[in-house]
Amino acid sequence: MISASKVKELREKTGVGMMDCKKALQDSNGDLDAAMKYLREKGLADAEKKAGRTAKEGRIESYIHLGGKIGVIVEVNCETDFVAKNDEFKEFCHDIAMHIAASNPTYISSDEIPEDVEKEEKEFLKDQAKKEGKPDHVVEKMVEGRYKKRLEELCLLEQPFVKDPDNTVEELLKEKIAKIGEKIVINRFIRFEIGEETS
Repeated sequence: MISASKVKELREKTGVGMMDCKKALQDSNGDLDAAMKYLREKGLADAEKKAGRTAKEGRIESYIHLGGKIGVIVEVNCETDFVAKNDEFKEFCHDIAMHIAASNPTYISSDEIPEDVEKEEKEFLKDQAKKEGKPDHVVEKMVEGRYKKRLEELCLLEQPFVKDPDNTVEELLKEKIAKIGEKIVINRFIRFEIGEETS
């Protein structure tokens, strides 16, 4: 028999729903660490499935950097108010705001890049490669590679995460979805820098 207090403790540590916590503890013979490991592994598999769900809760996080020279406001959404108040979720929101301050992305993902901007970028890269005297079949491959590199500069999800450059922001996001057990969406952000011209 799994005690309600143990289920509650696991839920507080993981942010996962009560029934999932109870099942994890039952499958792990009441071992809290084994239950957490089980939920983490299950969560990674479920992270992709959560993409179609609705994330209408969340939090607005702000971050001020360099003695007030750079400021960021970011909206990160989740599915429930319970998760929005969870320390792990709050820390993730703070990390994302800090990352935006440091890395200055233009878009959240490559899906947001307007077609004309993508075309312009690729034309520029093509001209650059041609000026280097490369043959056409090499030019195409160079454009592909350089455009992918350019996406890392432009898109938040493609960027190496500032606190762990071996992982992208997207990989960090998927990890948090797996750990917390809800759909999480970085919805929008705005970044201010002193002296920067506004369009």
